[in-house]
Amino acid sequence: MLNPIQVLCSDITSLSLEPEPFASYTEADIISTVEFNHTGELLATGDKGGRVVIFQREPECKTEPYSQGEYNVYSTFQSHEPEFDYLKSLEIEEKINKIRWLPQQNAAHFLLSTNDKTIKLWKVSERDKRPEGYNLKDEEGRIKDLSTVTSLQVPVLKPMDLMVEVSPRRVFANAHTYHVNSISVNSDHETYMSADDLRINLWHLGITDRSFNIVDIKPVNMEDLTEVITAAEFHPHHCNLLVYSSSKGTLRLCDMREAALCDKHSKLFEEPEDPSNRSFFSEIISSVSDVKFSHSGRYLLTRDYLTAKVWDLNMENKPLEIYQVHDYLRSKLCSLYENDCIFDKFECAWNGSDSVIMTGAYNNFFRMFDRNTKRDVTLEASRESSKPRAVLKPRRVCQGGKRRKDDISVDSLDFTKKILHTAWHPTENIIAIAATNNLYIFQDKFN
Repeated sequence: MLNPIQVLCSDITSLSLEPEPFASYTEADIISTVEFNHTGELLATGDKGGRVVIFQREPECKTEPYSQGEYNVYSTFQSHEPEFDYLKSLEIEEKINKIRWLPQQNAAHFLLSTNDKTIKLWKVSERDKRPEGYNLKDEEGRIKDLSTVTSLQVPVLKPMDLMVEVSPRRVFANAHTYHVNSISVNSDHETYMSADDLRINLWHLGITDRSFNIVDIKPVNMEDLTEVITAAEFHPHHCNLLVYSSSKGTLRLCDMREAALCDKHSKLFEEPEDPSNRSFFSEIISSVSDVKFSHSGRYLLTRDYLTAKVWDLNMENKPLEIYQVHDYLRSKLCSLYENDCIFDKFECAWNGSDSVIMTGAYNNFFRMFDRNTKRDVTLEASRESSKPRAVLKPRRVCQGGKRRKDDISVDSLDFTKKILHTAWHPTENIIAIAATNNLYIFQDKFN
């Protein structure tokens, strides 16, 4: 994909309801999570208004070869509503924090969605036939007067327009004191975990009234609290392994075979700090905002404020690779602290072959790094640069000195436009980028 990196904008979908390209949007329209399913045929987004929008990939058309890869809205539903915790006098936002698809077992699709407190399992299915000719019900579904039923008939299925039905199958509630930041489905397809700031719980997909606490880092005295859990994920192949990251920049690999409570980690991945680089912001910018296992299960990809790092599971003392995402912001940390941007949580993603990594930045820029050639590129997700079929031009940020024609200076970066959520198709070079209330879908350039 990166030789040179040419990404074709196949589709731009605005999830705000206004038709104008730059229409104002509300806080509820801001996309808060993006996730492909295991085949890449479906793509789900969640927003701050508690809605989930599912896009379906169009099948390839023989007459229009370019139509392949375009995603159209398949279904939209309200996943979570705002709630109020009367015991704690706390409002619970409806914002969707994470969506995870379950591997498909039959014609229906299942996905988990979570807000700060409650995880829900949804079934997404299609219906193109309806039953007719009931004996005891009329056409509207009302029960008939039994005295009028004089003969029996066999109900039949009649074709109807395709309808996508979304129904809640399970609600997993009341297990988290703190805000849920991660959910991850296990490779055994039976269990999943949910993580909040201080605890990780293990659930069975069929049981909603109890979960097992497998990690608990809450100190006896909350004044002794020095770190929180920021993200957690199961290993893609070994159902006993999980990893969680912390606000101190460390990763802990846990093996559920060793003990029921995984407070003692099997491996601790930590980079020794350089004392010469220590500053007031060191701890904030070293906090890991996202962790992802590679598809092979051999590597871990993490993202902190300024860098993306690749760790080898067999090497705990330092990362295998470090990629500078936006090192030019190092001199701007003071102002980023004042406007709270320093606390932004950027996600990261692997491509299908684990050879390229992707993560977001400011000014609607996103970065890609080729692990083999060590090439990298900055691209922009914007309506101006993303006319359908247009090839994205690499962007460059300059830090003073000579500026080339298309360079953008650090001082003119827009910190309100940020790409926090990205997803990569599991097998193809198709990426989904959430930029505020817009979803951009880019794909490899056609030859």
